[in-house]
Amino acid sequence: MQRFAELFTRLDETTKTTVKVAALSDYFEKVDDRDRLWTMAILSHRRPKRTVNTTLLRQWAAELSELPQWLFEDSYHIVGDLAETIALLLPPPQSKREESLTYWINFIISLGSLDEEDKRAAVMEAWSELEPVERFIFNKLITGGFRMGVSQKLMVRALSKYTGIEGPTLAHRLMGKWDPATVDFQALIIEPSDSDNLSRPYPFYLAYQLDKSTEEIGTPAEWQAEHKWDGIRGQLIVREGELFVWSRGEELVTDKFPEYHPLAQLLPNGTVIDGEILPWKDGRPLDFNDLQTRIGRKNVTKKILEKAPVTLMAYDLLEWEGQDIRQHPLAERRKLLEELVSNHPSGGILQISPTVNYSSWEELAAERETAREKHSEGIMLKRLDSPYLTGRKRGDWWKWKVDPLTVDAVMIYAQQGHGRRANLFTDFTFAVWDGDRLVPFTKAYSGLTDKEFNEITRWVKSNTIERFGPVRSVKPTHVFEIAFEGIRASTRHKSGIALRFPRMLRWRRDKPIAEANTLEDLKGLLQV
Repeated sequence: MQRFAELFTRLDETTKTTVKVAALSDYFEKVDDRDRLWTMAILSHRRPKRTVNTTLLRQWAAELSELPQWLFEDSYHIVGDLAETIALLLPPPQSKREESLTYWINFIISLGSLDEEDKRAAVMEAWSELEPVERFIFNKLITGGFRMGVSQKLMVRALSKYTGIEGPTLAHRLMGKWDPATVDFQALIIEPSDSDNLSRPYPFYLAYQLDKSTEEIGTPAEWQAEHKWDGIRGQLIVREGELFVWSRGEELVTDKFPEYHPLAQLLPNGTVIDGEILPWKDGRPLDFNDLQTRIGRKNVTKKILEKAPVTLMAYDLLEWEGQDIRQHPLAERRKLLEELVSNHPSGGILQISPTVNYSSWEELAAERETAREKHSEGIMLKRLDSPYLTGRKRGDWWKWKVDPLTVDAVMIYAQQGHGRRANLFTDFTFAVWDGDRLVPFTKAYSGLTDKEFNEITRWVKSNTIERFGPVRSVKPTHVFEIAFEGIRASTRHKSGIALRFPRMLRWRRDKPIAEANTLEDLKGLLQV
């Protein structure tokens, strides 16, 4: 754990990518295969499951710190991070135990089988044997929320430096469902067997939001355009007569979508398709909310299948006849995909995402304006000669999303943030008018500059009406323009509506609260 703590400290002290890569590469050199695997797992979001709830951890930490619970809770609200609060308030360690990262992760996993009293004794003993930084890491791991400020992409670069294996190859080997508790480093990274590739997906290629004019990226003839469908990005794999469906979050979701199972027999072996899992009925896409009814459910009932059937809207062909064709130009991959879908009719289970016919950027802009009525988020632009790369890249693929919907709303509640923003008020509740009263309808916590967050924090402290734990009720004074991607009716919210991806677009200092939007205005947007 000491070496992992040293790595964490080195990474936390710099923002330079080259320094982070060097720190990780040095760490991989020094530790054994088990610690390498667990570090790779943590950095690729394969953390151990939570085995102790945070309420118990707060009680035990207050007890060991000899603090009243209210004082511990107030300290937590100020610090904004439970793991850090515990690490700061606990007394110095009574002894020192030199154990590996793997030891402590196995220790955390083993807590799941203990009763509450035995968990308490084990956790308190661990706290008494760890240095402050090690405690912080232990606390983060035990709560299941550990992050190191290092992307998987950066970790792959460091692993490439250590092993000498090319980054794209490593990124592919790290995809799929592997367990650091059972897999071997040599078998996963150095010499993977062909059988391990049966269900393994490819790393997804992601696009940046178009941040320049279309004229700046070239001529229309260079680009393929299609709608950006509003579903779940996924890969469908058929190998050796078996079907696998992966989400972009590297979750195997085959059982969630039984509609796709016939494709195991309809499609040839050695086929991997990149596309959108899209709720689809009566020849048109449904709302994303319809798809959410299936996400997270253990059992997909007949009723759910009837209410929200799905199709796979195919974007790209990554593997054909068992061969990785990602380096082939998009135009070539698209032609093979069209032939595949045409030659293997599936009754609508598998469709190809239609391209947009256009001869000028003005024509494409007009098509983009129709996106919402087609349940699309906008337009995808892909250079016809582009390969299928790994991760988010600039230049060859762009998403040209429709402008967000917006309303002007009044801030009525404020709450402090977490982590580096723990001392700032960054989480706000907004309201619109319903007659002569303000009705809360959404929360938002992003969109302002650091300067604006500092300014609004000073104002909140001077204009608090009531306190409800960490939440403050403030004088209804300030209007903010709230942007969002979608809106729907909701019985779970008092306002009767719910927004998708709300954020603060700007602080409307020019508007009095009387000119904020109304609940009726919001309900009118339900038809947009």
